[in-house]
Amino acid sequence: MSAILDNPRSLLPSRYAWLMGLYAENYHRIGHLFAPATLKSGAYLSSVDDHLDLRLDVIEHHRYTLDLRLTYCFTDGETGELAPSAYVRVYQDANVAEVLHCEGDRRWTRMFGSRLPPARDVFDRRLRLNSFLNRWLEYLAEQGHSIGTLEPLDSATMPSMP
Repeated sequence: MSAILDNPRSLLPSRYAWLMGLYAENYHRIGHLFAPATLKSGAYLSSVDDHLDLRLDVIEHHRYTLDLRLTYCFTDGETGELAPSAYVRVYQDANVAEVLHCEGDRRWTRMFGSRLPPARDVFDRRLRLNSFLNRWLEYLAEQGHSIGTLEPLDSATMPSMP
């Protein structure tokens, strides 16, 4: 028998390799969609046909990292804040992007949890959040959002950011 048939698990990546792959794919999806490294700090709006408007906040540029926030432009009825929101750190030197934090309505809280989970669950939480970001970025691309649809928002027309 071949080594592949003797150990079928060797064909599958480890959970850690899977997460690192998601980080790399998220980096490439964000880069192709919005080229955030070329944007100045500030808020941008992407409007495509009759789809939901997307807001991209370039929060901070550092030498090797970039902090972003992606959110739709509608407010949660209970909190009055923009929801859902994903805070993303882009590591330009390592070519990876990871979700640092997600905010949303009560449905999101039930799905992802509202508090920092126990250490044993941190990995699973990161996997869920970054899988969500990956699917969301794919959906945004299908809707037509891109660097070409981004328009800078001036502070007078900007919805507040928590």
